[in-house]
Amino acid sequence: MSMAMARWWAVGLAALVLAGPAGAEEGVTDTEIRIGQWGPQTGPAAPWGAVARGAGVLFQLINDEGGIHGRKIRYQMFDDGYNPAKTKAGVKELQEGPGGIFAWVSGVGTAPGLAVRDYLRERKVPWVGPASGSHHWVSPPEKNLFALYPLYRYEAAALVRYLVGTGGKKRVAIAYLNDDYGKDGVAGAAAELARHGLKLVAEVPVEKGDSDLKPHVLQLKKAEPDAVLLWVTPTHAVGLVGTGKAMGLAPQWASTSSCSDLVLMHKISKGLWEGVIVANFTELPDADTPLMKKYRAAFEKYAAKDERWGVFFYAGMGFAEPLVEGLRRAGRNLTRQALVAELEKLRDFKGVLGRVSYQPFDPTDPLSRQGQREVFLTRCLADGKAERLTDWLTVE
Repeated sequence: MSMAMARWWAVGLAALVLAGPAGAEEGVTDTEIRIGQWGPQTGPAAPWGAVARGAGVLFQLINDEGGIHGRKIRYQMFDDGYNPAKTKAGVKELQEGPGGIFAWVSGVGTAPGLAVRDYLRERKVPWVGPASGSHHWVSPPEKNLFALYPLYRYEAAALVRYLVGTGGKKRVAIAYLNDDYGKDGVAGAAAELARHGLKLVAEVPVEKGDSDLKPHVLQLKKAEPDAVLLWVTPTHAVGLVGTGKAMGLAPQWASTSSCSDLVLMHKISKGLWEGVIVANFTELPDADTPLMKKYRAAFEKYAAKDERWGVFFYAGMGFAEPLVEGLRRAGRNLTRQALVAELEKLRDFKGVLGRVSYQPFDPTDPLSRQGQREVFLTRCLADGKAERLTDWLTVE
């Protein structure tokens, strides 16, 4: 064999090894499945970063149990700091890097998700369980995007229905992050209040970089609310409650499930989160179900020593469960098409979140790609524990 031919053979063999078995999908080899995720490990949204770490523990557990049809999950996660520009750059780098990514799982935040939605759609890469309840994931629905998190509009409607119907509140205001996440909360609250013949008495936008919240609280005080919804980051939510107390604002505070990790919220607020009502999309931390026991054991075995067991952490496991189930059902001959087909067959799938169901893709039906549609409400107690106020609620 000539030297030129030898060099050609070496290059060709290297390319085959890098690409995996002949005919294999991007991100799949004989021994692994590459799954990607982003999540804020730094910045104001860092408390949500536990979602990505929780998914990593679930994948470690699965790999130690033998993987999926002989393949281990190779999990690649990066810190985007809740910065959409960093999200887009990181996703592109991993997707177009050596081996590529077979599918993306979870991914925290509406704005970061919107930054990569079109890119993933164009490349026909499955994205399962965005860690965001944005209506953008299902309006219109997309073939390869499987929303999981209950819509923020569902949560806002459920909270308003309880505050008005059970709590007798008449003057509801909202402080919201000035992006699509926060605006979804406003839309859901306004729509439900209209059904009761009421309107929001104040809509106070909060920018991601805002640290002095006195002006925001002053706007709320002027409206004289008896209840205030918080559709912001955990850091902003704690700041608003604390500043409100200092400035004499004492409504019934209520918040999205994005602030439902009550132990964390109680701790970082130094107890001021007591009494706040939140929406919940997952089992409570001390739930005694077999699956929660298994996940707590995995947490003890695999999580970093300074990690904390809490809603955001095991929600990351829950967001990844439908993907794992779809991979198992798709079989050894794994393709993206097979994964999508199996996800479409999920009916009342129950992990640590609420029930999850999908339908065959229908571009006119958002529910064909909205997996979970139920939440329940709790109130934070003095020790950070939860007082359950309702059963699971389905809000259309």
